[in-house]
Amino acid sequence: MKRVIVDYKKLTQEILDMLVEKYPNGYGGKDIIVFRNAQNEIIEAVEVKTEDTIYLVKVSQRLADTMENYDEDDEDWDDNEEDDENMEIADESENDDF
Repeated sequence: MKRVIVDYKKLTQEILDMLVEKYPNGYGGKDIIVFRNAQNEIIEAVEVKTEDTIYLVKVSQRLADTMENYDEDDEDWDDNEEDDENMEIADESENDDF
């Protein structure tokens, strides 16, 4: 299974939809996964899964605000395709602690 670490700036509409579906009332401390990345930095993230990918979305105040103000009918959400190309993909061997 592919593992992808996603920063708020690179969040797609699809991942946001999955986050809001999984955490309709927002995420709490028990939902946050803490791990070290390949640069040995501590990362806090929430997890959403598809059939072939685990997305770890880095926790931030902007993420919480976006999820809180989310409206499925809102077509104005900024889904910047350029950011998709810059999405950090973590090599499975780099995140064995994950």
